[in-house]
Amino acid sequence: MENRGEAVRGIVGCLAAIVGGVVGLLAWAPYGRHGIFGGFEGESEWNVLWLGLPVMVLGGITAGIALFALLRGKWRSALGAAALLAGLAALGLAFDVLAGPPLCGPGC
Repeated sequence: MENRGEAVRGIVGCLAAIVGGVVGLLAWAPYGRHGIFGGFEGESEWNVLWLGLPVMVLGGITAGIALFALLRGKWRSALGAAALLAGLAALGLAFDVLAGPPLCGPGC
């Protein structure tokens, strides 16, 4: 019977990671639409795709795993996932991965 419980926990953990990845993808979508398909004068910002998409999806997966670990009471695993999430956030901020193309300012 314990093997069945482990299997259920494993499936729920995988579902948490999948849902987190989908949420990360959905959160990235508005930035991707504006960054890839161009803004001012059709200029595209490919960093939104090459850096922003992986950071957002991996961040969503990590957040799902951290939440699942917290709900199970696995504090060390949750802290490790939270540290990874903080590292991904720092990477995203350092490289400005969700910056879209430059917009025309007031002097245009």
